[in-house]
Amino acid sequence: MEPFVDALLSASRAMVALAARSLNRIDADVTLQQYRTLVVLATFGQQPSAEVARRLDVAPSTVTRMCDRLVRKDLIRRFHREEDRRLVWLGLTERGRELVGEIMRARQDEITALVHTAGLSASPATVRALVAFTEAVGEVPDPQWWQALQTSADPLPGIDFEMVDLGGGHRSRINGHGSAMV
Repeated sequence: MEPFVDALLSASRAMVALAARSLNRIDADVTLQQYRTLVVLATFGQQPSAEVARRLDVAPSTVTRMCDRLVRKDLIRRFHREEDRRLVWLGLTERGRELVGEIMRARQDEITALVHTAGLSASPATVRALVAFTEAVGEVPDPQWWQALQTSADPLPGIDFEMVDLGGGHRSRINGHGSAMV
């Protein structure tokens, strides 16, 4: 089992390197941790900021500071839901969804090219093992991830679009589609 764990550890370093290269190549102007936040919102949809902190395994205050930057970049939005106005919810903007998709497509292209160039192939058992590993980490397999991305910026019912915090003390009126009205 240890050679398999070693191989997964090596692969995880390679994947982090690919992620960092993708961010630099696309000139995304987000850090790896900010990008991870965007991916969590793309994967699991709009959710309370405390849930985002839990999924990232960071303190809620860390998410607040990080999201201040992402709100200023118009990649995420903060909002309240009518049933509990105390909770601050986070969700991708259309621009955030587009950025995550662009970066993921670039990574997919790079991984595909590397697999072909290296002449790699995997048995069905290896593919099943990698999918099981992905799910054990708390992620979703790629086909479901791409489906989740398609609706990740869509507004949920019960969202208060009256006033939304844009970060830095700025507030804006929001229409029913989650777009700032100026």
